[in-house]
Amino acid sequence: MSLRILHVSDLHTGAGKSGAEAGPGPALQTLVDTLKPTLVIASGDLTHRNKPWQHDGAAALLKGPGVPVLAVPGNHDIPFISPKRLLSPWAEFERHWLTTEPTHSTPELHVVGINSVRPWMHQSGGVSRSGLARAVGRLRSGPPGAFRIAVLHHQLVGPPWRSRKKPVAHRNHVLATLADAGAELIVGGHVHQGSVGDRHEFEVVDEGFHSAVVTTVPGLGRPRPHRHGEACGAFLYTPNDASLTVETYLWREQEWGITARRTFARGSGTLA
Repeated sequence: MSLRILHVSDLHTGAGKSGAEAGPGPALQTLVDTLKPTLVIASGDLTHRNKPWQHDGAAALLKGPGVPVLAVPGNHDIPFISPKRLLSPWAEFERHWLTTEPTHSTPELHVVGINSVRPWMHQSGGVSRSGLARAVGRLRSGPPGAFRIAVLHHQLVGPPWRSRKKPVAHRNHVLATLADAGAELIVGGHVHQGSVGDRHEFEVVDEGFHSAVVTTVPGLGRPRPHRHGEACGAFLYTPNDASLTVETYLWREQEWGITARRTFARGSGTLA
């Protein structure tokens, strides 16, 4: 298996000098050229205020490097104050990305996108019963032996620093359901802070349950540049037959630098 998945989130394109297009966004090409990912995952808040030109800019930024992209919407990717927020919330997002529940599938990699945005809520997210059932079906329908990833915008693991942003509603149920459906990696964003954990590190599971690594990636844009506790970076996931390695890349002083590397056992075993 030779897979490398680059995960970015929260570009906030259109947030002036603090959006990704004014900071690390243009350097995304450099990161892609260096890491040579198989796929780029973009887990929501691609825009700052859902303006058509912001969606155009975000799509150009993500598609520019020429690598396949799987994108899901965030709470900033729908109309802010407008009847369209309830009547047609996904119109601008789907103009570029076609669906809010995308799937990327190859014999080695099977990635399922989940829409966790609730238009009647400002920030809080959740996955409907029907949406979760669809995700389970799509996860299970992947090629045998493929590395399975579930992607949503709202975080499933809490950030290390204080945040008012709540994790996805009923996260224990959502996490367990996705893991039981075969997801070995479950990723999100939303809080602009990085966090990586293995299911066995925060949940007691019976013998035979497979591991699931759960991550929250730092934001690529910083709409609140003076707020403490909000990093700017990306994750790189590299699975092989026995393990999954997660690397943290942070944007500092106009360049990318790797700051952490963690390796987890796949399946129900332990690292050699």
